[in-house]
Order: sequence, then structure tokens, then C-alpha cells
Amino acid sequence: MRAGAAAIKAAIIDLDGTMLDTVPDFELALNAMRAEFHLAPITQAVIKPMVGKGSEKLIRDVLSLDFDPDRVESVFDAAMAAYQHHYLAINGDRSVLFDGVIEGLQALRALGLRLACVTNKPISFTTPLLAQKGLAPYFELVYGGDSLPRKKPDPLPLLQVCSDFDLPPPQVVAIGDSSNDAEAARAARCFVLTVPYGYNHGRPVQEIDSDGIVNSLLDAAKLIRAHNGQ
Repeated sequence: MRAGAAAIKAAIIDLDGTMLDTVPDFELALNAMRAEFHLAPITQAVIKPMVGKGSEKLIRDVLSLDFDPDRVESVFDAAMAAYQHHYLAINGDRSVLFDGVIEGLQALRALGLRLACVTNKPISFTTPLLAQKGLAPYFELVYGGDSLPRKKPDPLPLLQVCSDFDLPPPQVVAIGDSSNDAEAARAARCFVLTVPYGYNHGRPVQEIDSDGIVNSLLDAAKLIRAHNGQ
């Protein structure tokens, strides 16, 4: 993080791949959807690089493993409805918190930071998942991928949080696992920190243009504390 920059007063934190490993839930819901179309199950290794760009792209990518583009579009609505039904039924059942998440959120709050969760996951999936995993109380704001007209990597969700918090973007840091988070943060003029254990569409985290790689949210809090001189 840049020396001499303004103190950080808020953090915008991603969900899938940053706070929670949700790929096991995706595996259950996607394979239940695929079964309705008489398609063979796919593995977590296949699913993981597809996660992070929103449900619409995820479903199209999964269908494209077996169908040509015209067939994908012809069954898309039915596949999306099936996926949403199955995901809501198992949401959170197999997802697990990454190490240091709760401790990191506590440390960020102890620094006086305001916290928002911004994810490309639909808000109908996001809200119950945050509650189930004990994360909801830490966040003043939560925006899903369908909460606003545009999702990450567009900067709109981050700029909306800055506006809601009445903070200039240079006083806000985004924390995520993928290029989506970094591109949105750069366009919004926020700081951005990346974690190395997430998904990032199958690409190495070192390729992301960020202000630093942190091993956990707790490490992110320590870096922000040093930056703020606390």
C-alpha cells in the first residue's frame, strides 16, 4: 500500500473464494441441474475456474461443456431456474470458512473500519449464506451481483459503497481473490488487496494488479493497521 496515502476507513470484502470456499455447494447444485438435462456430473476442479463472474455466466459456461451455443441459449432459462432451485436448497451446507476470516473481520472492526460485502453471487443466495456462517453481523452493507445494474469488474458496486459510506475511494480498500475485485477497485480508485487461496478464474493470483497479497483477512487487518499508523 502506498506510503503517504490517506488512512483507510472502510473495507469492501468479496465472498466466494475470499471468505468462504463455496465450490462444494456449486458442485451439488450444478450437478443436480445437469442431471435434469441427462448430463454427466462435473468435478470441483472443472467448476472452480468458472466461479466469480455471476450466475448467468456460470450456467452458460457449464452448459457449454456439452452443448453448442444455440442449444445453450435454448435451455438457459430452464437451466438457470433449476440451478437456483437446487442451490437455494443446499446453500451453505458444504461451504466452509477460510482460515482467519472471523478473526480478520473482528480485527478490521477493531480498527474502526466500516465493512461492506460485495459479491457477484445473487443477493438471494448471499444474504442467507452470510447469516448461516455467522458473517452477517460484521457488515453494514451487502450487495449481490443482481443488487445493482452492473457487477464486478465494473466499479459501480464499489463506488456505490463509497457513496453509501460517504467516503472518497482512496480511503476504501477492496479485499478479494480475483481479477474481478482488482479491476473494479482500480477503476473505482480504491486500494485493493488479494488473497492467494481463492479462485481467480484459474489464473495465478500473482498476475493480479493489486496493492499486496495477504494470506488471510487477519493479515489484511495487520497491513491496514500499519498503513494507518495505529
